[in-house]
Amino acid sequence: MEHYNDEIQLKDILIKFSEYKQVLWQKKGKIILFSFLFFVLGILVAFFSTTRYKAELTFVVEDSQERGSVLGSMSGIASQFGFDVGGNSSSTFSQQNIMELLKSRGVVEATLLEEGTIDGKKDLLVEHYITINEFREDWANSEEFSGVNFNKASTLEHDSIMGVIWKRLSENNLTIEMQNDKTDIINLSFISANEQFGKQFTETLIDEMSKMYITHQTKQARNTLDFLQDRADSVFVELDKAEQEFARLKDINQRIIKASGRLKELQLMREVEVLNTMYLEIVKNLEISKMTLLNQTPIINIIDKPILPLEEEKLSKTMAGILGGFLGGFLSVCFFIFGKLFKDALDS
Repeated sequence: MEHYNDEIQLKDILIKFSEYKQVLWQKKGKIILFSFLFFVLGILVAFFSTTRYKAELTFVVEDSQERGSVLGSMSGIASQFGFDVGGNSSSTFSQQNIMELLKSRGVVEATLLEEGTIDGKKDLLVEHYITINEFREDWANSEEFSGVNFNKASTLEHDSIMGVIWKRLSENNLTIEMQNDKTDIINLSFISANEQFGKQFTETLIDEMSKMYITHQTKQARNTLDFLQDRADSVFVELDKAEQEFARLKDINQRIIKASGRLKELQLMREVEVLNTMYLEIVKNLEISKMTLLNQTPIINIIDKPILPLEEEKLSKTMAGILGGFLGGFLSVCFFIFGKLFKDALDS
């Protein structure tokens, strides 16, 4: 009995399939017409679409753990005297973190607030971006944003606009990814409606990221360097005073024979020797700290920069037409099938 019901159901399915096939065949003229109309529409969309430019930059992040062992031994010597010259750097700025930080609001905003020259006009990059994307035309009827200019003092409106621009750039225009699994090279891609803006924004973005990265990675070594420099200057002043006092007292004591009369002279001589030893050790550690700081800079090495003219990204008319034709055909088929289903449901 169940086998008999299965045969009936399969037969019904085949009959329905034949009916739908016959309906679509009858409507083939309209389906072709829909497909042609969408084909033309696709070509028109591609024709009027805005040309966008792709700026690409590749760079590699220097691994702080692979720096030479020479400075490691030097930092070991310095540590014997109680100084940390910053030989060990944290892993806060790993490659994955750098890829995210390049899209962070802080870095993007710092980039947009840098100056650039577009079409012979020098202005902030954010002002160029607003002009290129015709934001001011949209703000013409807005009392809140009509007079906004980023060359003036920052206000709440500036922060609001900058937040919108950052979100738009990071989500739609900016792409950061590894070149492949076998290398540590990172690709930075930026899509822009103006190729000069795309090139300058990309280069400025990596510069701002480099500044932040270098500042972080060298912070410990720079603090140590500043401390040692201040300490060296202080000890040198004390040593100079002690030497002058020792020389003055020695001139006074030339005719004194008793040791009790020369006691102050001996104390000053000991103080000069101690200060001189301290100064020599501090200067030694200061030079080690300078070499450590030099070794940690730069951190980001750029391999390739975007070169004008940039690669154009514009929808192909042929591809747009083909996709439009397929879409029109699919929608028209769905329309007639659902129309048949609705009619059958009403008749039943």
